[in-house]
Amino acid sequence: MEGLAYKNGSYETTPGTLCQLSKLLPSVLFYRMLLSIVFKSSAKAKRFRYDTSDWAKSSLEVLRALEKVGVSMEIVGVDHFKMLEGPCIFISNHMSSLETFVLPGIIAPFKDLTFVVKKSLVDYPVFKYVMRSRDPITVGRLKPRDDLKMVLEGGTKRLMEGRSIVIFPQTTRSTVFNPREFNTLGIKLAKRANVPVVPIALKTDAWGNGRYIKDFGRIDPSKKVHIVFGKPIWIRERGVEEHDEVIAFITGSLKQWYK
Repeated sequence: MEGLAYKNGSYETTPGTLCQLSKLLPSVLFYRMLLSIVFKSSAKAKRFRYDTSDWAKSSLEVLRALEKVGVSMEIVGVDHFKMLEGPCIFISNHMSSLETFVLPGIIAPFKDLTFVVKKSLVDYPVFKYVMRSRDPITVGRLKPRDDLKMVLEGGTKRLMEGRSIVIFPQTTRSTVFNPREFNTLGIKLAKRANVPVVPIALKTDAWGNGRYIKDFGRIDPSKKVHIVFGKPIWIRERGVEEHDEVIAFITGSLKQWYK
């Protein structure tokens, strides 16, 4: 499968003709494709044969599956990290499951990476093999001090090895961005490891959060997906201004998309 065709660091879904099933039952068709991708990837990861390249490919398959059911994508600012030497920390708002599945297909072709994730994700049925193969940093979100230690120590180790890190500082996924719930873990890690942060603003509510199983919500093709990467930011002093800069980037983008 070919990668995304970027133009000046941007990508946008090319409108196409949808099959009748995609129009009538986008969620059913998408989750059928998603489960196939996850089972195939997990089987490979379970045999320890799933690397960063495989992760990027399966992530791209998920993106294409969304497009097949009518979800349009707009990705901007890839050049901001593509040409960046060395690893970085991607700091993003967290709206749905979409970014967890799709961001590797955008970032991994250019940078080796892993995620800071909830511990429950590495125990998730089937998907756990994929997640564990990526050597993520796991946090419990019950003891902030323990989480800080895990992120600073584990994150610094991975960054020194040349791996970039994606972190969602919000306490939980939400379509509403609350800066007060946006912690400074990413900023503190960047300062300690002396690497830049790359802010990501995203709108991914086309993949809804489920009522009973949060990961499996309604797919709504009427909502366009926006993913924007900002310019790299180096941390000075305590990082307060840089943290505010990341928040301003995200809130400004969301205001523009929700006009």
